[in-house]
Amino acid sequence: MLETFLGPGWLPEGLRVYAVGDAHGCARRLAALHEMIADHAAGAPPARSIVVHLGDYVDRGEDSAGVLALLRDPRALGGFEVANLIGNHEQMMLAAMDSRAEEELVGFWLENGGVATLESYGADPHDMRSWAAVPQAEFDLIRAFRPSLALGGYFFAHAGVRPDLPLDQQDPMDLAWIREPFLSWRGGLPAVVVHGHTPSRAPEVLGHRIGIDTGAVFGGPLTAAVLEGETVGFLHA
Repeated sequence: MLETFLGPGWLPEGLRVYAVGDAHGCARRLAALHEMIADHAAGAPPARSIVVHLGDYVDRGEDSAGVLALLRDPRALGGFEVANLIGNHEQMMLAAMDSRAEEELVGFWLENGGVATLESYGADPHDMRSWAAVPQAEFDLIRAFRPSLALGGYFFAHAGVRPDLPLDQQDPMDLAWIREPFLSWRGGLPAVVVHGHTPSRAPEVLGHRIGIDTGAVFGGPLTAAVLEGETVGFLHA
């Protein structure tokens, strides 16, 4: 049974959100977590369920192609609304695989996990001609990912927010990349930010943020926060 406790934010009555942390090519864990989400929802179905994937689907892990396939296939989470947010690694992938990308940008992506992504499509990281093995549909999928999502008293973003800016004025680069001053912020925010991007051994629950990147690609679990009303709980695969 899922253990829940009073969380720092709130959702409208009848809405449950499953927020999923950084998968980073761990396709089998993401599939397992999707099954856990489906089982949990079947046991106590709310009026409306939304699965929010928080970004960083590609790089580092062995099956980035498989993770994106799960996001693309509506059968993977049949009956749920799904919102996919963009992470900094998807931004890097799009920029590096642009035909006009500078060599330094390409190298930065490869050094930060892009090699594993290309290999998951059967491409040779050292032969850019082979990169055509990555289907155009993947780029179309990634470009459709949204930078953020606001629901009730929660704001979902891959990395966090700039604390001195209103939520509707956040820069998409900050939403996908920021660490400081967001992580060390101890003041109030207009909403509780649910984010990934910065790995921790266990979910971090503070008054202004919930961090759920528990380092799946580094040997930790893949985590989903279960948000409903004023409560929060966690599923781990």
